[in-house]
Amino acid sequence: QVQLVESGGGLVQTGGSLNLSCAASGSFLSISAMGWYRQAPGAQRELVASITRGGNTNYADSVKGRFIISSDNGKNTVYLQMPGLKPEDTAVYYCQARVRITPSYSKDYWGQGTQVTVSS
Repeated sequence: QVQLVESGGGLVQTGGSLNLSCAASGSFLSISAMGWYRQAPGAQRELVASITRGGNTNYADSVKGRFIISSDNGKNTVYLQMPGLKPEDTAVYYCQARVRITPSYSKDYWGQGTQVTVSS
């Protein structure tokens, strides 16, 4: 079983910053990639940013140039630095990991979500 535990959400004013972290634990071979998704009320879950084990990153256009994703492969942890927050960044943020369970089988796991609220 694999668990993802997120931390770092909260309430900030426009222009403020938050830093999210997500640590994976359990029995697995490795993690191929990790990412952050978010879901605002009434909206679909969307990708915010992702990072591969090799360090390749991908960002949603709405956060490109503002948010920074990073990871520590040794700690199976992914981070999301969120400076310059805007009210439209308000959402529940979910951590996702593509976990290699066996050499031929990988599975996606999700965290429980952490609320980020940006007040205007």
